[in-house]
Amino acid sequence: MESKGGNRFLAVLLLSITTTALSFPNHHTGLTPYYYNYACPQALPTIRQVVKAAVKKERRMGASLLRLHFHDCFVNGCDASVLLDPTPTIDTEKLAGANNNSARGFEVIDQIKEEVDKVCGRAVVSCADILAVAARDSVVLLGGPWWNVRLGRRDSTTASRTTANTDLPAPFMDLSTLTSSFQKQGLDAKDLVVLSGGHTLGFAQCFTFKDRAHNDSDIHPKFAKKLQSICPRAQSESDSNLAKLDPTSTRFDTLYYKNLLKQKGLLRSDQALFGSGNTDELVRTYSDDATAFWKDFAKSMVKMGNIKPLTGNLGQVRNNCRRVN
Repeated sequence: MESKGGNRFLAVLLLSITTTALSFPNHHTGLTPYYYNYACPQALPTIRQVVKAAVKKERRMGASLLRLHFHDCFVNGCDASVLLDPTPTIDTEKLAGANNNSARGFEVIDQIKEEVDKVCGRAVVSCADILAVAARDSVVLLGGPWWNVRLGRRDSTTASRTTANTDLPAPFMDLSTLTSSFQKQGLDAKDLVVLSGGHTLGFAQCFTFKDRAHNDSDIHPKFAKKLQSICPRAQSESDSNLAKLDPTSTRFDTLYYKNLLKQKGLLRSDQALFGSGNTDELVRTYSDDATAFWKDFAKSMVKMGNIKPLTGNLGQVRNNCRRVN
C-alpha cells in the first residue's frame, strides 16, 4: 500500500506531465491550440493586436484576412503557399485567377510576422499559423464567433498557380460543382454552406457577378437592376467595381442567408446554395438561428484549418512570409 506522500508525488508528477504535453509541440498528434504556450506565449496576443489595428483602420480588411486563409487551405493545404511572391522557382498563387488583383492583406501579414518574431526573439511562429489566427481574430472583431485555433502548421517551400486555378471554388459554380470542390478537400455539404457564410463579410468585384446580374433568372428583379447599374453589360472598365457580399458587409451576421431566401445572393455560387437543392434546409436554418451558424462556422473553420498541414520536420518556419528561407 502506497503512502499519502507517494500519492501526492504521483499526482504532482501526472500534473507535470500533462502540463508539459500541453505546452510543448507534439508532432505526432497533429495540431494543438497549445503549440506556442511554451515557445512564445505572447504570439497570439500580438497577432490579435495587429489584426485589431488593421481592422480598425479598414474594416474591410477583416474579410480579406479571412479569405486569405481560405484560399491558402484550398491549395495543397494550409501551408502559407498563398503568401509566396513569384521567383524563377515559385509559381506564385498570387497570380491565379481567384487571387490576381483580388487577394488582399499581405502587408498586414507582413506586419504581424515582424511583430511576432520580435516578441518571440526569433522566427518561431509559422506564416500558416499566422493566417489561421488572423482569420479567427478578424471574425471575432467583426462580431462573429471565437474558436480555438489549432496550431503547429509549418510553411511550404513551393506554390502552385495551376492548383490554385483548379482547386479554388469559382463564383460561377453551380451546387454540384461546389460540392465536388469541397469534397476534394475533405469537406462536406454542410461545410460548404457554413463556410460560404463567410460571405457575410466583404465585397466582390463586378466581373464575378456581372453575368449573373444580366442573365440569371434566379435573382430578384430589383436586386438585379441595382447590380446592373454597378456593372453595365458593355463597360469592361467597370469590372473592378465593388458590391457588398451582403448589405452588412463589415458585420458578421445571418443576413447573407436571409438574402439567399429572397434570391439576393450576389454571386452565382452564393445563390446556388438555395433553390430546390439539398442545401436549402441548412440555408433556412442559418437564416433563422444565429447561434447554430456561429457554432457550426467555428467547427468548419477548425476542420478547414486542418487540411493537409505540414508538421514535424516537413516544410519550414519562414523568416519572411513572402519567400522561402
